[in-house]
Amino acid sequence: MNSAPSPAPASGPTPKTPFGSRLPFFYGWVVIGVAFITMAIAVNARTSFSLLFPPILDEFGWARGTIAATFSIGFIVSTILTPFTGVLMDRYGPRVVLPLGGVLTSIGLITATYATQPWHFYVTLGVLVVGGSVFMSYMGHTLFLPNWFDRKRGLAVGLAFSGVGVGSMLLFPWMQHAIQTEGWRYSTVVIAIIILVILVPLNLIFQRHRPSDLGLEPDGGKIGDETADTARKASRESRIVDQAWVDTDWTLTKALKTMRFWWLGLSYISGLYAWYAVQVHQTRYLIDVGISAEIAAVALGLVGLGGIFGQIAVGALSDRIGRELAWTLSVLGFLLTYVCLFILRDQPSEWLMYVMVGLQGLLGYGMASVFAAVPADLFAGRKYGAIFGVLGGLSTIGAAIGPWATGVFFDIWGDYDNAFIIAIVICVFSAATMWLAAPRKVILVAGKARKS
Repeated sequence: MNSAPSPAPASGPTPKTPFGSRLPFFYGWVVIGVAFITMAIAVNARTSFSLLFPPILDEFGWARGTIAATFSIGFIVSTILTPFTGVLMDRYGPRVVLPLGGVLTSIGLITATYATQPWHFYVTLGVLVVGGSVFMSYMGHTLFLPNWFDRKRGLAVGLAFSGVGVGSMLLFPWMQHAIQTEGWRYSTVVIAIIILVILVPLNLIFQRHRPSDLGLEPDGGKIGDETADTARKASRESRIVDQAWVDTDWTLTKALKTMRFWWLGLSYISGLYAWYAVQVHQTRYLIDVGISAEIAAVALGLVGLGGIFGQIAVGALSDRIGRELAWTLSVLGFLLTYVCLFILRDQPSEWLMYVMVGLQGLLGYGMASVFAAVPADLFAGRKYGAIFGVLGGLSTIGAAIGPWATGVFFDIWGDYDNAFIIAIVICVFSAATMWLAAPRKVILVAGKARKS
């Protein structure tokens, strides 16, 4: 696949890893490991809004659309911040960008404990937590993780993103228990402390922007290793379909002039609409149809558990069958999730809830791995951060509209029926627009490489 070109090594000693001269070949997996831990905590700090949603509603008695707007406002802020994040990443790298997100998110979680009005939550849990988390969640990591791998890009990113599932299994059951015993404010403060004590130092010490920062190449190996370099070039050339596209020195201006960029943006907007609409509302919905709050919290955690395997499996599968098919499979997972929620209304049962959980985690969450891989396949280069920053910013429009619109639809019609039908149609649209973006017509995945 087309990976970002590595700058020529600077004269003088080869850059060292935090381990000195040891483990240079494997340092890409150190980057993935730190990303795994960061995703496990950071993304779930944001997702925990689904657990905070019911107690905040019960305490203040506001309309669902009013408080659900917190999440949407946060994603509107993310839309604004994501292009800025790309520029910051190009200039300063993850050792600055990710800790910045950790500090902002922690401030938001702590100050939310003093909120008494809807706008207080919009600023704290919305702007600071949801908005601030963009620096260290899927968007932030997508700006640099693909640089470290080429042939197994989907698998590597899937492994990093699977940390979200591990974190949800550990954090959500504890958090639900803490909410019921100590209150929702206590749980937010604890998560804020974890972020400051663990995530900020880890990323300051270990994370790196590109392999060339340490004198390495993507997929391991040192810059200047002619044998490895020849094999890498041969592998890449066997996958190129559109040589002119691959040879383009992509800038944001050039990318914006292509229909492929906009089809991809529409696919991402609609995909994230489907993802976050169900993520925010499913706990409250399950409680409404007769599932206990404890089991509903376990369900949210199990989605994350399924996501561990889904993100790895779909990411690896996308390296073999192509990005379009893998994306369609993930979107189908969300479409069937909404179908299961429809059935649960009339036939509430735990076994059907677990089917819904499996579809959402094992298939739907695999979307994240493809989301990260495709832009790097298409637009890698010196200005990749700026290009993905705008693309990622566009995609958060869907994440912003989904939860808010679903809450408003409930307030208007008194149930989720029409909201779920709209989400199903949007799932179909997301799959169709990914095929129109057609990354396969630019560069093949490793599993589809032409045989010499």
